[in-house]
Amino acid sequence: MTLSAVASDADDSVAYTFASRYVREALPRFRIPEQSIPKDAAYQIINDELMLDGNPRLNLASFVTTWMEPECDRLIMAAVNKNYVDMDEYPVTTELQNRCVNMIAHLFNAPIGEDETAVGVGTVGSSEAIMLAGLAFKRKWQNKRKAEEKPYDKPNIVTGANVQVVCWEKFARYFEVELKEVKLKEGYYVMDPAKAVEMVDENTICVAAILGSTLTGEFEDVKLLNDLLTEKNQETGWDTPIHVDAASGGFIAPFLYPELEWDFRLPQVKSINVSGHKYGLVYAGVGWVVWRNKEDLPEELIFHINYLGADQPTFTLNFSKGSSQIIAQYYQFIRLGFEGFRNIMENCMENAKVLKAGIEGTETFDIVSKDVGVPLVAFSLKDSGKYTVFDVSETLRRFGWIVPAYTMPADAEHVAVLRVVIREDFSRSLAERLVTDIKKVLTDLENRWTKATMITHVKAEENPDGGGAVVPKKSVKQTHEEIARYWKRLVDRKKTSGVC
Repeated sequence: MTLSAVASDADDSVAYTFASRYVREALPRFRIPEQSIPKDAAYQIINDELMLDGNPRLNLASFVTTWMEPECDRLIMAAVNKNYVDMDEYPVTTELQNRCVNMIAHLFNAPIGEDETAVGVGTVGSSEAIMLAGLAFKRKWQNKRKAEEKPYDKPNIVTGANVQVVCWEKFARYFEVELKEVKLKEGYYVMDPAKAVEMVDENTICVAAILGSTLTGEFEDVKLLNDLLTEKNQETGWDTPIHVDAASGGFIAPFLYPELEWDFRLPQVKSINVSGHKYGLVYAGVGWVVWRNKEDLPEELIFHINYLGADQPTFTLNFSKGSSQIIAQYYQFIRLGFEGFRNIMENCMENAKVLKAGIEGTETFDIVSKDVGVPLVAFSLKDSGKYTVFDVSETLRRFGWIVPAYTMPADAEHVAVLRVVIREDFSRSLAERLVTDIKKVLTDLENRWTKATMITHVKAEENPDGGGAVVPKKSVKQTHEEIARYWKRLVDRKKTSGVC
């Protein structure tokens, strides 16, 4: 007697995951599905799609932290359901944020007493921090102009063309502030302080200096900028301040270059932002902005709410946000201490030197980055006639590496570079492996070029009338100009479409 059974859909939870109907159906893309599915099937489907993402540890384009200790991971998960803005309900979390602000303010040499509370706030990143600082400068400038009965409708900020586009250009566009950029030049990829001060006028709400350029990691000369600006303020009667965008370098300079004057030791520096999720060693989602003193943050920008149980002052662009990253930042401060941060930053710089030496050893690249600054290596091809840095970047993805290639900003667009950011979790062995893979990529690209050249010559011989004529080799300058024109067209298209 033969026994048979009819499969039933009555209880899909007992079905083998990859034999269930859920993995055979197209995933919803535009509408919420009508029916529910088992939790394990939902997990497996999404997890499988995420496998196609790049490996965060091999993403050398990003400054953002990709590894933390398991103990901190547990703290993060325990606080994932806490809304940071509920200060009355979560007073300890609020206290941890205040402690972080105080620690950062002292790290940046703010003129406050040992037990005095600093002026600052946690943000979701340096973009929000920069917008808050910019709003404070704009409001303070407007108040002064109103009191003097002068026009206050044309504020401007002076920066270098090397600023982070998604931060400063976004602030300028959203809050109607003119962005006056100091152009770059080949071999000098940071803001020239003298040229910046020349561009300052009575409508300048601040000059923004970068401590750790995104392009090359270089620190701008904030001390010279402060001295030149002080002279101009004395000559004109203005009081133009400085904001330091220390998103990348704020947690590096105090530990590696303690004698470098860039922070509140300089009188014209009124506010500083720093990214906790970069070299503050916390996962993405936390930044900080601190002010020199209370007078630099206009009171009218601070909101007071009481519907959550008590009076709560707030100065942020958003409201609700998670508490996990704030807690993680405090963990890193007390776990590592000054000694631990210094050791990690020294290790990053050592690994950057190892990578730099390996890249120089290929005799194919010129190093563009500097030895003093953020631990990264930026490098350009000596000869772009056979292939470009964009070819190198694309081919490296075969090995799992994500290494960005880009052209420099205004007046240096013909220079195209690759950049590798050295984070805490980028070890010496990984640096050596990357050099090995770069050498393989160069060999591959050289072979491709040789093969393409041979095919072109063969075609030319087969068709002597000119139909297969050999294409003349482009000069380095012609190649760079062609790259610059391509990326300029791409950027222009993005700008006209409203995409930042």
